[in-house]
Amino acid sequence: MPSADAIVVSRMRAAGGILLGKTNCPPGGGGGVTDNPVYGATRNPHDLSRSPGGSSGGEAAAIAACLSPLGIGSDSGGSLRIPAHFCGIATIKPTSGRVPNTGVFDHPGGLSDYRTQIGPMARYIKDLDLALRVIAGMDGQDSGVISMPLQRPEEVSMHGLRIAYYTDDGIIPPCASTVKTVRDCTQILSDAGATVDCRRPACLSDARNISERYWHMQQSSGAEVQRLFADWDRFRSAMLSFMANYDVIVCPVDAEAAPLLEMEKEKSRHGMFNYTLPYSLSGWPCVVLPAGASGVNGLPIGVQIVANAWHEHVALAVAAQIEAAAPPNAWRYRGANQEGSKYYKNSWYQTVSDDNYIEKHPCLKHFIS
Repeated sequence: MPSADAIVVSRMRAAGGILLGKTNCPPGGGGGVTDNPVYGATRNPHDLSRSPGGSSGGEAAAIAACLSPLGIGSDSGGSLRIPAHFCGIATIKPTSGRVPNTGVFDHPGGLSDYRTQIGPMARYIKDLDLALRVIAGMDGQDSGVISMPLQRPEEVSMHGLRIAYYTDDGIIPPCASTVKTVRDCTQILSDAGATVDCRRPACLSDARNISERYWHMQQSSGAEVQRLFADWDRFRSAMLSFMANYDVIVCPVDAEAAPLLEMEKEKSRHGMFNYTLPYSLSGWPCVVLPAGASGVNGLPIGVQIVANAWHEHVALAVAAQIEAAAPPNAWRYRGANQEGSKYYKNSWYQTVSDDNYIEKHPCLKHFIS
């Protein structure tokens, strides 16, 4: 047991949060499959033969199973976003430098760990905003955190918002349900007054190579490390050039719904994290929310909303627009509303900031600003 809480946990406690416990993760807290020699594998609550993703798979599974209304996880290459997508919940990976990593195991933060961000997971978008306001801000220890104000999602207008979207990264072809989900979401945004353009950054294909070289940096020579960071800088500049014309990118979280757990344990899928790695390298905020369903097995399909640095409020606003206007046959709405459904529970639609929920859980009043 650690001798002290991570800063984000301390801030949640100070705000009145009740820590229920720690959830399962891969060895060392990193990886795409939530399985370890101590506790074994975590399974997807919507189909026990399926993976919940990783590394924050235990937290995503717990929230999806309604064991808690929200939780905290980490994301270096997709470890918040992939589990949220597989388990049908919402999450936000904040801008790099928004939330302190202080006290998090093997994630030191600062310049030595630029990609890894701590973020909340929940069933509803407004609960992400509420928790982010609790955990964000300088702590006087993580040298990478910057004092930047968090703006309000409700102040963002969809009218005239510039949206770029793509359904295929040009490397790992998505399933038909993923394509449909992204297109349905962009239609919702277009109907709300946003300008929608089908385009993707040309440099996406560089993200995996840069990421893999970073993962193995300790085995690299000094010259190789210099080339790595030069290539990373060029990638970030190219992404900034693309984003100069847009406010938001809408794209898949993964090419498919949750895969079979045993297959994931035997061998990691080709292209795992392919759709999330570019935005770990850019350091931009990303929101994931469930917005569709697999036409093959009915499992949830998420969508990834990416905004410019320090514009979490824009990503959250776009996600809330999709959440509010999702079609009746979207996965989370079908599962939540049909009595007799495998996933039907009264608590499914309750949120942390819902008045009736707060009456039953008074401690959560402390989260309301």
